Amino acid sequence: MITVLFIAICIIFIGLGLPDSLLGSAWPAIYSGLDLPISYANFITFLISLGTVTASFFSARLINKFGTGILTAVSTLLSAICVLGFSFSNSMIFFCLISLPLGFGAGAIDAALNNFVAVHYSSLHMSLLHCFYGVGVSLSPFLMALALGPNNNWRGGYRLVFLIMVAITIVSFAVLPIWKKITHEKIKDKSFTPITLSLKQMIKMPAVRTSFIMFFSTVALEFTCGIWACTYLVNTLGFTETLASSYLTFYYVGITVGRFSSGFISKLIKVKNLVFYGYTIVGIALLLLILPLPAFCKAIALLLVGFGNGPTFPNLIYLTPINFGKVISQSIIGLQMTACNLGILIIPPVFGFMAEWFGLNLFPYFLSMWFIIMVVSTLIYYKRTKPLLPKQNSNTP
Repeated sequence: MITVLFIAICIIFIGLGLPDSLLGSAWPAIYSGLDLPISYANFITFLISLGTVTASFFSARLINKFGTGILTAVSTLLSAICVLGFSFSNSMIFFCLISLPLGFGAGAIDAALNNFVAVHYSSLHMSLLHCFYGVGVSLSPFLMALALGPNNNWRGGYRLVFLIMVAITIVSFAVLPIWKKITHEKIKDKSFTPITLSLKQMIKMPAVRTSFIMFFSTVALEFTCGIWACTYLVNTLGFTETLASSYLTFYYVGITVGRFSSGFISKLIKVKNLVFYGYTIVGIALLLLILPLPAFCKAIALLLVGFGNGPTFPNLIYLTPINFGKVISQSIIGLQMTACNLGILIIPPVFGFMAEWFGLNLFPYFLSMWFIIMVVSTLIYYKRTKPLLPKQNSNTP
């Protein structure tokens, strides 16, 4: 039964990933077709992220009140409806109205399922889970590229994704009886009673503060690349919208392959070391983006950025219950997800405004800055969490 539930969670994570890469791949066609300024993507991503931040921050309380299963199913349905709404939008106001609930649905799913898998499954399962997220974000640019074709039919791309999300919503409601049974068993287990920490309690912990910066910078790099890479390729390197959307698929394929492979490699290499191997690959990829190399090298660079940074998030999430304990992990993961979503909320829009003033040539250098912050904060986080690791466990990742 626990295996069946994990399969369902993986399918739901495909649905979580689908909307995340749609805007980035569709935006060149949207803003030109609706005659909008290029920077208006900032307002949409801001509102999506605001909804996600709100859901992440209150995730522990929402889960305690409604349960992980109900919260996940309803949030998946909400996300599907919002994706359909995007396809009918003819104005910036309508885009903005739909963006907030889309973000709320994604944030609730993300925080709830990340903690559940971190507590109940292995690092292999966590990596596989986020591999399926990678399937979702890889599939969207591919579908959008098909829909765009010669007519730039971005609405058709959103509707294709909506149909897939309807099927995923059905799955999320179908497994509700399994969630109820697992919840009942947890209630009977008196040895594990989750504690909800306040924001003040968590901020007092140095390791939590460092993890906030670490997750913020990791996602700042990932989503700035995902949202703006396509526009960078079109406006700076002269790619067509269709070709740029196809190249963006390389980035998300890299994330997917990176997460899939890291799940198996984690059986051989400590998780904390695996993260830094990925960082090395990201560093090489950013050099490829900066250097004046042929256009196809940019596709390889995007692939490597995704491949190297892809395993970072799931592996660091997996370490949270190990570093801090299962009892308070939901609260801390909720705060970490808040950090991630604040990174999405603030940094891609900041880059959008900077690109408007200084040009899109800034793109690889902006990514490099967040890469440095990510590496330094991770080193400090490892140092601060080392005393927290359970000494009796010789196999600690």
